[in-house]
Amino acid sequence: MDTMRAVRVSRFGGPETLNVENVPIPRPGPGEALVRIAATGVNPVDWKYREGLFKELPLPFTPGGDFCGTIEELGAGADGYKKGDIVFGCAKGSIGAEAEYLAVPVKNIHLKPRSLEPIEAAAVPLAGMTAWQALFVHGHLRSEDTVLILGASGAVGSIALQLAKGVGARVIGTGSSDSIELLRELGCDVPVDYEKTRFETAARDVDLCLDLIGGDFQRRAFETIKRGGRLVSVVEAPDQSLAGRRGIKAQFMRMQPDSAQLYELANKIDERKLRVPVAKVLPLESAAEAEELSKRHELHGKIVLRVGA
Repeated sequence: MDTMRAVRVSRFGGPETLNVENVPIPRPGPGEALVRIAATGVNPVDWKYREGLFKELPLPFTPGGDFCGTIEELGAGADGYKKGDIVFGCAKGSIGAEAEYLAVPVKNIHLKPRSLEPIEAAAVPLAGMTAWQALFVHGHLRSEDTVLILGASGAVGSIALQLAKGVGARVIGTGSSDSIELLRELGCDVPVDYEKTRFETAARDVDLCLDLIGGDFQRRAFETIKRGGRLVSVVEAPDQSLAGRRGIKAQFMRMQPDSAQLYELANKIDERKLRVPVAKVLPLESAAEAEELSKRHELHGKIVLRVGA
């Protein structure tokens, strides 16, 4: 068999632009593995790519950033793995994983957590590495810090909450009314129902704010951060003039795949120190429905597409 099923976007636009087509199976290049995909996670970047927010992306393309699957073939110099290994990881440029096969650099993957099934493991990489890098690489989180997480019940936020608690930080997290119990279960010290309470009334002298919402939430967050504190956003560039006036270091970040971080996340999962909620599982053919669910923020946890057996 030389072809595979893959979700394709041939023009920028709404969910109607997504179609499942037969396309050639990729071949792994140097330093790459060919992975037979079992499941792929759905992320906000998928519908943003589809709508043309990053128009430098060449058409047509296959969406899909994170995945879990089985190595079928290894390219030259792809060391550390063998055929049959079950791995999880991140596709190059966070595209290409909504397909039956994916060629991916081995630096973007790691052996999947032993305690997770592929459906669950596919929910981890993008959200997990985004949370890790926001907190520790860019946010320099310390055990004595107080961190405010805007959007703490989402895929990235729920992982960030647990990672922050894991190092002993105090966590204030915002969520909708129906997510407050989940925030408590995950260990949030101060869950804030943003539908009933302005988070500024509950957050004061914050050392680090992790912004997963943007817009007005981000602007209001500056009021809660102490002078010398930090704000890290994964959704939009912060206002640097406002940050300067308040004596805050504020930055926008994009996740960079890192096999060592996948190793750390897998260990925490297998040690029962980290759980990754999966909100809904759909077939590959329902990619358009999955993206719209992601866009509407209707679910708490990750949406996963089932691809293979």
